[in-house]
Amino acid sequence: MNKILIVDDDIEYTENLKEILDNAGYVNDAAESVKEAMEKLCTQQFDVILLDFMMPGIDGINALGEFKKISPNSKIIMITAFASIENAVRAIKNGASEYISKPFKIEALLLMIKQVIEELRFEGDIKKLKLEGTLSSLSNSIRREIIRMFQTNPKIRMMETARKLDIEDHTKVIFHLKILKEARILKQDKKRAYLLTKEGQKVLECLNILDNYLSEQ
Repeated sequence: MNKILIVDDDIEYTENLKEILDNAGYVNDAAESVKEAMEKLCTQQFDVILLDFMMPGIDGINALGEFKKISPNSKIIMITAFASIENAVRAIKNGASEYISKPFKIEALLLMIKQVIEELRFEGDIKKLKLEGTLSSLSNSIRREIIRMFQTNPKIRMMETARKLDIEDHTKVIFHLKILKEARILKQDKKRAYLLTKEGQKVLECLNILDNYLSEQ
């Protein structure tokens, strides 16, 4: 059973989150500070960490690196009241898998948790198949869906991508496109449309092979 750690200094907010996770069937625990969270991570294994961006003492961004040292396999979702591409990129570079902005819908949070847990399984399969490296940027299910769009479309635009993914938060779509671009899987033409690079074409082929493999398991 998947286990989740909530790291937030707002006790009432944390209790609400715990109730949501309880009802969703997740085993969970909470820490009111980064220090307390680190102590729990040293003695327990958590699949997902819900980390508040603004924490007393060591803030969420700086805590990411410490958490990853102690529990490298845990997936971290950064919860922030300040949604921006800059904050999202900082969080990802420091070890977060995803971010979600307050206020958020319960369904959106539970879906995100489900997605990052899927990442854990996906990464495990990648290691089994010895496909680390570029494919690691595709552990996120949203980015895999973006890549799959190129099977039928040579070019895609940001708004079209958001519509097909059914994601209202365009900041999130831009963020995932940026990750794929930085991984040299996507590039943009003069009209700012996105295309697969030569490396991206290879990744799409590998993704198809991996999808076929996983469907047979």
